[in-house]
Amino acid sequence: MMEVIFKMAKAKHARDWIVLLVGLWLPVAAVGQARIEINNPSAFDRREEVVAVPWRDVVSAYPAIDTASLVITDGSTRRQLPYQYELKGGRVILNLLVQVSIAAKTKAVLKLRRGRPETFKAKTFCRYVPERKDDFAWENDKIGFRTYGKALENTNENAYGLDVWVKRKGELVIDRRYRRNDYHKDHGDGLDYYSVGFTLGAGGIAPYAEDSVWYPANYRHWEILDNGPLRSTFRLEYDTWKVQEKEVRLVLTMSIDAGSQLHKVVGIYTYAGSDPLPVAVGIVKRKAPGTSLLDEQKGLMGYWEPADKENGTTGIGCVLERKEAEVLLKEGQWLSVFSVDSGKPFVYYRGAAWDKAGVITTAGEWFRYLNQYHEKIKNPLQPVVLATR
Repeated sequence: MMEVIFKMAKAKHARDWIVLLVGLWLPVAAVGQARIEINNPSAFDRREEVVAVPWRDVVSAYPAIDTASLVITDGSTRRQLPYQYELKGGRVILNLLVQVSIAAKTKAVLKLRRGRPETFKAKTFCRYVPERKDDFAWENDKIGFRTYGKALENTNENAYGLDVWVKRKGELVIDRRYRRNDYHKDHGDGLDYYSVGFTLGAGGIAPYAEDSVWYPANYRHWEILDNGPLRSTFRLEYDTWKVQEKEVRLVLTMSIDAGSQLHKVVGIYTYAGSDPLPVAVGIVKRKAPGTSLLDEQKGLMGYWEPADKENGTTGIGCVLERKEAEVLLKEGQWLSVFSVDSGKPFVYYRGAAWDKAGVITTAGEWFRYLNQYHEKIKNPLQPVVLATR
């Protein structure tokens, strides 16, 4: 600071003062705020989408950022936006998560500055449920899911695949429903009326050999990596089981984002040998007529179930990141069959919609949603962080 005062005293002309003051102001402004620009390359609106901004990019553009006093606003409306620091189970921030809506072929500009952030409601949640025989449940503001744990095995309630909890109000309901212990009845916020049984349910996965699905036992271990407000991520591990003569082990890491009907699944199978392992992602098919979407070229599998007279209609969908999957109808379920390699991760997305939520109410709307989701995966929103001067 003494050096700055000395230079100002030495300056002989007004122009020298101006140059010096501008030079002093620029570094302060550069670290005082930043902006994020996000382009939507799609021909359709991207609504309520969670975008992951690499934290290293944020810090590079905004080195004076204070994680305890960060405000993010929409450049157009000037309203504060909810955000989350993504850790993925560690102690170091990896991504800044923000939720945005961007019209087709336009750009959103978000502004980052120091201030007092508003308090936003959490829109995602996951937890282990020991009071209900080791269930693990997860949800966002659109839909909910659960899978079954060890304590449910060898009971008359046991099931294999993924269960769906439909909901209508945009609220988080897992704790409320388990506390009420009456989740098969609609108390105004939705219910669990989806039937799984001994199938893959709403997008479960298992090895496929000799024209059969080789189901594992229920999951054994769980770990929560992040838990809202915009993204909840957790890991489930399954004990080794035998597929033909091969010992197989599975680890699934799942992430559910606010505003999405689908959630991301990253799976890793491990086994001895180098031969590929055929696996199947499945959706149980009902006996009554429904409507299906089976697109092997895009890796899409959708099902609009037959209507339930009392509870409405549920749509189930899966989107694969690979195109070589073959779709079969076996054991009363649609199966997308593809091969994986030991130790190498694979990715797919699965989810559901309920017509009584009033957002997606027909098979056509559901299949359009799945097709657009496929396009989103191909063309993710790409954020660019810029220092503001």
